[in-house]
Order: sequence, then structure tokens, then C-alpha cells
Amino acid sequence: MPNLECRMYEPRFPEVDAAVMIQVKHIADMGAYVSLLEYNNIEGMILFSELSRRRIRSISALIKVGRQEPAIVLRVDRDKGYIDLSKRRVSEEEAQACEDRYNKSKLVHSIMRHVAETLEVDLEPLYQRIGWPLYRKYGHAFEAFKLIVADPDSILDALTYEEKETGPDGQEVTKVVPAVTPEVKDSLVKNIRRRMTPQPLKIRADVEMKCFQFDGVLHIKQAMMKAEASGNDSCPVKIKLVAPPLYVLTTQTLDKEQGISVLTDAIKACTAEIEKYKGKLVVKEPPRAVSEREDKIFLDQIDSLMAQNAEVDGDDDSEEEEDTGMGDVDLRNTGVAAY
Repeated sequence: MPNLECRMYEPRFPEVDAAVMIQVKHIADMGAYVSLLEYNNIEGMILFSELSRRRIRSISALIKVGRQEPAIVLRVDRDKGYIDLSKRRVSEEEAQACEDRYNKSKLVHSIMRHVAETLEVDLEPLYQRIGWPLYRKYGHAFEAFKLIVADPDSILDALTYEEKETGPDGQEVTKVVPAVTPEVKDSLVKNIRRRMTPQPLKIRADVEMKCFQFDGVLHIKQAMMKAEASGNDSCPVKIKLVAPPLYVLTTQTLDKEQGISVLTDAIKACTAEIEKYKGKLVVKEPPRAVSEREDKIFLDQIDSLMAQNAEVDGDDDSEEEEDTGMGDVDLRNTGVAAY
């Protein structure tokens, strides 16, 4: 079985005053024993006096077994392996930077570990030949991995390492050889692309649109077309009817700021068009990025509202519906697909 245990960074121990990510293992009489997650879970200790700047009323409120959080390194005894840490000395900026770095390092480590496990090789030699050289060259291997998504050859083919062997005359000879074999390269690139290819963000805005003028429905359709015309190839805009007078504008893009900007322009174009006919548009929710969970909940709400509308439309006993121009648009004739 390959050895899959290895620290994330080349130094075996962190530097004094560095912020590191720790996980609390157990609480003793003097303090809490923790694992340093970035350094192959070597053990450290946080004394109770280093938990908080304030008076400690409850230890359990300040530190809990299993919790992961940043801590500052106070002392490192490299011979004995002792590491003293502090929680109370971590500033907000240091905590945020530590968490960001750890999240990147954790993804890199997960990819490296999966490659080692798949190829049945030890993890540390992979770090020695690939991971740590990329850390040195790019500041963080995560930055190199992002470049590998599009251009693996220029990044990986440049990596080499020195290999010593005995020559025919019995003398030791040092050769410079490629650090990445074709097999390792293929597995690494596949894993990086699977885990790190950017996924489009969904940007959404919710608006209410009304027009009480004659042909109000047509004016609303025109306003919808103006909104969609504000999009572009990299950031197309769709506007859909939820239930009169509620509409939703959406776009998908890799650039969050661009998506928000495009939807904001679409709302402006839609507002200007509907106001020509004395209609009104009110922004209920401004453009923002939505998660898959939020989007699923919203889609379920749309399905529910459309089902309710279908029940009403299918009521044969109802009187002929009056065209009020409130925006009840037949989506089949607008070129806009409903959810």
C-alpha cells in the first residue's frame, strides 16, 4: 500500500508568528491539544491563557473538540516536536488569510493525494517533484493548478529534478530528469481539470412589471425583449414570467461583477421601455449571485405558481378573462422558455 501521509508544505514545521489552521483533538487540565492540519497533523498545544483576551468564564464556549480554526504559532521546538499556539493573538485579517490559504492548500492536497492513490505511489515524492516546486515558483501550487487547466504542458514539462546514479566507472553521477512522467501528468491534469475548471455563476434579479395602458401585454413583451437585448455572448440575459406581475431576470457567467453589471443594464433598459407607455417596473430583489440550493428552491416555487395558474386557466366556469395589461404574457409566443 502506498504511503499517503504527507504535510502540505515543504518545511516540516511552521514559522514562529505564522497563522496556521488547527483542529482541536482533546482538552486537558492546562489547555487544548490540537493537530496542525497543514503539517500532517503534528501535535500542538494551546494553553487556556492563550484562548481569549477577555476573562474566561467558560472553556467550552471558547474551544470545542473537533473545531477547526486559525491559531498563531508562539514557539516551535524542532528537536522535541513541541509547538505552542495562541488563539487570542489571531487578528481578523490573519484569520481570513489563513482560512483562504488553507482552503486552497486543502484542494491541492486532495488532488495530489488522489493521484498518488490512483497510481499507487507514495505521496511525499509527488510533493517533492511537483507540489513543492510549484509552491516555490508560483507562491502557491493552487495558482499553478489554475494555469494547468488551460496549459498543462508549459507548467509541468518545465519541472525537473536531480537523480543520482552510479556510472560505469563506479563514480556517482547526477542527472537532471523530467519530474513528471506521462502517467503522472495524465492523471494529474485530469484531476485538476475535474476539480478546478471554473463553473458559471448564476446571477438573478426579481422585478415587478405592470402596464395598464391599452395593449399593455404587448408593451411588456417589448420591454422584455429590450432586457434580453442587453445581454451578450458571454453573458446572455433571459427574462421569464413567474406570475403576474412578477418576472425574473437571469444570466450565467464566469465573472460575477460582469453578470451583475449586465443584469443592472437590462433592468434599466426594461424600465425605460415600459415607462414609455406609462408602465412601471419595481426591483424586488437586485442582481445577485445565487447558489444551486437557492435556485432549486426558486424553481420549485415557479413550478408551484405555474401549476396554480394552470388550474385557474382550466376553470371552464370562469368568465372570459379581461385583458388588463397586467403582464400575463403567453410565454410560448414570446421566445422565452419557462422553467
